[in-house]
Amino acid sequence: MEPSREVDELARAVIGAALEVHRAPGPGYQEAIYEEALAFELAQIGVEFERERVFRVNYKEHVVGEGRIDFLVGGKLVVELKAIEKLQPVHKAQVISYLKATSCQLGLLIDFNESLLRSGVQRIVYTDDAWRHGALAAN
Repeated sequence: MEPSREVDELARAVIGAALEVHRAPGPGYQEAIYEEALAFELAQIGVEFERERVFRVNYKEHVVGEGRIDFLVGGKLVVELKAIEKLQPVHKAQVISYLKATSCQLGLLIDFNESLLRSGVQRIVYTDDAWRHGALAAN
């Protein structure tokens, strides 16, 4: 099941903003630099977002900790930023956990350490049914 048109439009706006951010400094900086620049760019284009959104992690109805999402865009899109040599499966699992915790259906995993940012963008679609069966769609 694909996300709604509204969520897809949010994703397109974030990817466009990320491309703009990446265009100026390029790869090689720390994640915090890209996070600050992306927040600036999203604000400039009027996209609603929360930074470092905190959520509770539950285990058998008991709060065992908390997590932080880099960006929650429009209350419907999870965005996780990286500036690393190579994305690993654990990074995708991190986004999937955030999607599950927030009940969002779409997440973007963006690695700014790529020469071409398009190569560093992963679109991750979450469905509860897919989570149960271990089959997740990621593009």
